Amino acid sequence: MEKLLFYTFALLIIGFAVASVSSRNMLRSVVYLLFVLIGIAGVYFMADYYFLAAVQLAVYAGGIIVLIIFSVLLVHHIEMELEVAKLSRRLLVGATCLLGLGVFLGTIYTHPFVEASTTAPTTVEAIGLLLLSYEAGGFILPFEVISILLLAAMIGAITIAKGGGPVAEESKTPAPRTEEVPLVATARQAEPAPAPVLDAPELVAP
Repeated sequence: MEKLLFYTFALLIIGFAVASVSSRNMLRSVVYLLFVLIGIAGVYFMADYYFLAAVQLAVYAGGIIVLIIFSVLLVHHIEMELEVAKLSRRLLVGATCLLGLGVFLGTIYTHPFVEASTTAPTTVEAIGLLLLSYEAGGFILPFEVISILLLAAMIGAITIAKGGGPVAEESKTPAPRTEEVPLVATARQAEPAPAPVLDAPELVAP
């Protein structure tokens, strides 16, 4: 039963991760990312890491996702579509992902993992006291650094939202030019017609 749940969560995480990076709609990508983070939290619950699963849901699924959605809604259109990356960039990203996957699988299959003989249960109360402790072994500094993570997520969402899309492209297109009338022709039309010049009578000497 545990293996079935693990493989189910793994397939959900992989499927929604691929959908998140391949979708051109910004809002759909964020929703797919939300399901990825929820699946990771489910894996943590299966491993009895309840505090880590709660942090995953509160900080990532509850904090960063909401920040990204609000940033997109406030800065750009809700139905914005991301620009299609160039073929060279997509090949570079794919090669980098395959390299990271190879390193990850190689580390798992070559490292001699040893099962722990005795395990000491860690309660949420002990973790909370260590997170807010200023003494040696405390984690108050990493706890405060989480705010920088949320700030970076908001800045990244605003940068992505302002980068392109139909609204930005429409704003960049110049307005249609009205038909210009030559100024010289207008000035000539505005000039009054010259008055007729009458020949003065010739004066004949007596």
